[in-house]
Amino acid sequence: MERIGIIGAGQMGTGIAQICAVAGYDVRMIDVKDEVIAASLATIETNISRQVARGRLSVDAAEIAQQRIVTGKDYALFGDCDLVIEAASEDEEVKRDVLKSLVPHLSPDAIIATNTSSISITRLAAATDRPGKFVGMHFMNPVPVMQLVELIRAIQTEQPTFDTVRRLAESLGKTVSVAEDFPAFIVNRILMPMINEAIYTLYAGVGSVESIDTAMKLGANHPMGPLELADFIGLDTCLAIMHSLHSGLADAKYQPCPLLVKYVEAGWLGRKTKRGFYDYHSERPVPTR
Repeated sequence: MERIGIIGAGQMGTGIAQICAVAGYDVRMIDVKDEVIAASLATIETNISRQVARGRLSVDAAEIAQQRIVTGKDYALFGDCDLVIEAASEDEEVKRDVLKSLVPHLSPDAIIATNTSSISITRLAAATDRPGKFVGMHFMNPVPVMQLVELIRAIQTEQPTFDTVRRLAESLGKTVSVAEDFPAFIVNRILMPMINEAIYTLYAGVGSVESIDTAMKLGANHPMGPLELADFIGLDTCLAIMHSLHSGLADAKYQPCPLLVKYVEAGWLGRKTKRGFYDYHSERPVPTR
């Protein structure tokens, strides 16, 4: 495996592109917006420069890594890729449309991976012309920092495909956790209901934003409070995962908190919009409730 394609130059796609380039793979990354691509490349340059400053990467290696990344807006860029990782929005219809646009441009042997955090791998695989060469590859955010990758096989995934993608994940310095194809897999099956319950706790007036986050950081030794973490992930993504859990498992305990729904309706999506459970317009985040 030499060339890796990435669909989406957002937070996840950017991180995946960075670690693949640093690991020695040629990277092809596309997005529909030029400004998103420009921001992605700037982020990668900043992150790699930070690695150089900390002595984790040589200047020459940093320059070579950045030169390995080729960007564009056309799926034809993936014609010589061995693997393409879809990292589009956490919306099943969007992902299906992306996959349908992708497959005509791939070589017959190319593998497709999806970075979905909650959607059925089996259903997405069925939307392609190569379900046996399709797998779930869920990176954690931020990708360059977090050590885990969840690997999820569709019912159709062939063993050689799974083994190849597992070796790739390990070559990127990641530890693999294998999950079955159930809604939200392992990490988000456990994490998102906790975040949702923290929002319910805020909604019920049990504690303020600051009180809830402080309680979990100091009382449960979490590095980040659940509401701060929700802002970091993106409240729209949290809501999408809760909808997947609720519809996929048909259990009332996964019903999204009405306050989460309202924040998303307001466009308060967390850090990326500079307002969520905290306001990020000043140097120090300020709780909004």
